[in-house]
Amino acid sequence: MHLSEIPTIKHSNSNNFFLLAGPCAIEGEEMALRIAEKIITVTDKLKIPYVFKGSFKKANRSRVDSFTGIGDEKALKILRKVAETFGVPTVTDIHEVSDAEKAAQYVDVLQIPAFLVRQTDLVVAAAQTGKVVNLKKGQFMSPEAMQHAVKKVHDSGNHKAWITDRGTMFGYQDMIVDFRGIPTMRQYAPTILDVTHSLQQPNQSSGVTGGRPDMIETIARAGVVNNVDGLFLETHFDPANAKSDGANMLDLKYLEKLLTNLVAIRKVVVSL
Repeated sequence: MHLSEIPTIKHSNSNNFFLLAGPCAIEGEEMALRIAEKIITVTDKLKIPYVFKGSFKKANRSRVDSFTGIGDEKALKILRKVAETFGVPTVTDIHEVSDAEKAAQYVDVLQIPAFLVRQTDLVVAAAQTGKVVNLKKGQFMSPEAMQHAVKKVHDSGNHKAWITDRGTMFGYQDMIVDFRGIPTMRQYAPTILDVTHSLQQPNQSSGVTGGRPDMIETIARAGVVNNVDGLFLETHFDPANAKSDGANMLDLKYLEKLLTNLVAIRKVVVSL
């Protein structure tokens, strides 16, 4: 699919990578608008096609007392407000078949979480909405296996599928990105590298996922060098106090410098 199939996306002819970015979870309207405004200022300056990301619900938590959301309808309405305020497309993840039709009323891209990407009913329900479906590669799956997830979307009458790599389990408490998988998955669909989730350190004894945000630029640079179509990253103005995934999020104040460097690298890559 071409980016221009998302009507509100800007800079689709800039020959840049595209970006999915925002907070892990929608914590409230003010924080969502604040983060979106900053990212849009930077992406407009650098001519990066941009989709605002925010989870309306966090169903995959390590502990039962972890933050799961502010209420489905409330969070989805905030995603719509971001879209209407700034004229940008939005993406959120879904966890149950019933989420697909509900979320599709508010956002442009439906994301299938990595742990759920083999759930046929969920993938098909997302595809049948007609929205773009972003399939996150399971941490337990080979790049080659993702062709079957893409085929489920296509076989449901929807040709708008993306693949997002978010690292592969390496032992019990770490992730690695195997960059050999990028050209493989690009044969099946536009391929995105989820930089921040690739740096998670899951299954900590505390029940709170750890991370290596100091490695964000290292992984992102390698993705751009290896021709990823898009980048995914979670960012927050106060990661230490974010209600979800703060340990591996990018501090918003570092975003412009990071993206400026990545755009410079992209220019070199496309000139080769």
